This record gives sequence, C-alpha cells and structure tokens, in this order.
Amino acid sequence: MSTLAFLNRLIFFLTLCFLQLNLWGKSKPNVIFILADDLGNRELGCYGQKKILTPNLDQLAKEGMRFTRHYSGSAVCAPSRCVLLTGKHPGHAFIRNNGEVQPEGQRPIPASEFTLAEMFKREGYHTGAFGKWGLGGPGTEGDPNNQGFDRFFGYNCQRHAHSYYPDYLWSDRKKLLWQTTRLFMVMHHSLKVRIPMILKATIGLRERNMHQT
Repeated sequence: MSTLAFLNRLIFFLTLCFLQLNLWGKSKPNVIFILADDLGNRELGCYGQKKILTPNLDQLAKEGMRFTRHYSGSAVCAPSRCVLLTGKHPGHAFIRNNGEVQPEGQRPIPASEFTLAEMFKREGYHTGAFGKWGLGGPGTEGDPNNQGFDRFFGYNCQRHAHSYYPDYLWSDRKKLLWQTTRLFMVMHHSLKVRIPMILKATIGLRERNMHQT
C-alpha cells in the first residue's frame, strides 16, 4: 500500500471516530409524536389555518419538526397505527382492518412485532402512549405495556373512544372509573344543553376523585 493511500485511509478513519465521539457527546432529543384521527392537512395554525387558533401545537412545530409529506398508512384507525408503530407497508402489516375483540379491544399486535416504542427503549428512552390505542385489549400481547410502552393512559378500545364521556379509562393495566363524567353525560343529553367551558373545567377537577379496580 502506498503512503498516500495509507494516509487517506487514516484520515477517513479518524474522521469517522471524531463524528462518532461528537454524536455520543450530544444529549438525545425528546420525541413527542402526535397522531390525530380525522385531522385535515390545514386545520392547524402551523399548516396554514387562520380561523382556529392552535398556539401550543404551533409552538411545538416551531421548535421541533413539521411534516409536510407524511401520509397515513391506512384509511382506518387500527391499521394506520400498526403501520406507524411497525414501519411496515399496510400489505405486510399484521393489522389490516378494525377487527373487534369482545368484551373490549381490537385484534392484538403479536409479541413478535418490533415496534417503534421498543426501538426507542433500546436506545435508552422512556416511552409513553396517551389517548386511543386499538391494537390489543388489556392483558393481551398487544397491550401497550407489552409493546414497548412504559406508560399508557387513555382508551384501550377505539370503539370506547367514540364517546367524549367515558365510564372509565385505562392507566396502564388499571381500569379507572369516572363517576362524575357519567352524571354530566346524562345531564347533557337529557337537558339538551351545552355545558359551559368553565363547567367542563370543574368536571376535570372533580374527576380526580376516581376509583381503581
């Protein structure tokens, strides 16, 4: 090997070492990914909305990353989330429709699937999912706590998520009963009145008094 070739390889190797050390020295970014069903492309201020104000989401977009060519993996709920979590084309993804499982939940993602949450955990992240799940009922292999999420809070079953006034929500594998929500749901529909925003805030405070089963 010529001296010039040796020096070129040495410089290349040292450059790679420097870049690797530089990356190791940087802290890992926090990642908050927001997936919303039925949200139009221009319904947020950061995407051009002028009439509906979304200042908090706009600030997140300003300080983070804004997707402009990000398409849902499917036209319906569970398959689109399965595509997101597994990175698979919908033709290869395990969940391809909104299959129901009684008494609660949808068809579970198999334990053999490697999810986005599991990838983050491998890199040292703490993970959480909040909102609607729909990829496996409580205690199944598709349970969010079995798919790489350290923390889950929300609706496990996407059918249950069709109501703004749930009887309960899931906190990991604990079912939390929401008594005052049920009361105001009955009032809201029977009296056919709109609950003022200040009353909704009061409901939120009262709902801290919940029972665990």
